[in-house]
Amino acid sequence: MIFFIFLGAIISFILWVIITYNSLISLRNNVQNAWKQIDVQLKRRHDLIPNLVSAVKGAMEFEQDTLEKVISARTKAVSSSSTHEKAGSENMLTQSLGKLFAVMESYPDLKSNAQVMSLQEELTSTENKISFSRQLYNDLVASYRTRQEIFPNNIITALFSGFQKEEYFEAPPAERKVPAADISIRKAQSC
Repeated sequence: MIFFIFLGAIISFILWVIITYNSLISLRNNVQNAWKQIDVQLKRRHDLIPNLVSAVKGAMEFEQDTLEKVISARTKAVSSSSTHEKAGSENMLTQSLGKLFAVMESYPDLKSNAQVMSLQEELTSTENKISFSRQLYNDLVASYRTRQEIFPNNIITALFSGFQKEEYFEAPPAERKVPAADISIRKAQSC
């Protein structure tokens, strides 16, 4: 009788190890898939940027510095390899594109150009997809990290290699600042 209880405990332990290991593998693969989905959207953005820059280049002859910053940020983003490095360079590219869009607002002929507006709309749509993909990625990273760190799963994580902590896709420090808003009511002075 004791033999069967002992055998049942061993079998239960082995099944728990297998189930825990497989759930960690599943979460890790979901995190990697989410990152690849972000990568697909980033590739689309990288492909759209040269078209936008060439479409606005002639009209924005006095804004070459802005265009060069966008191209430089794109080049850095394309050549980034690690998740942390790619996140940083993509955030810089996002900021550069924001500045480009802001500068484009002061050029009426660009706002009336159908090709430029179409490219800007596609880039904006892609930015939204990237944002949603980043959110999904971060949610999956949080689930994966939690599953890795809770007891007794942390024992399985320590026993088997390949369960490194994934990094979150974080906003750059400049975007974390709360914008100042002056909502004071000023009294009108009478003349």
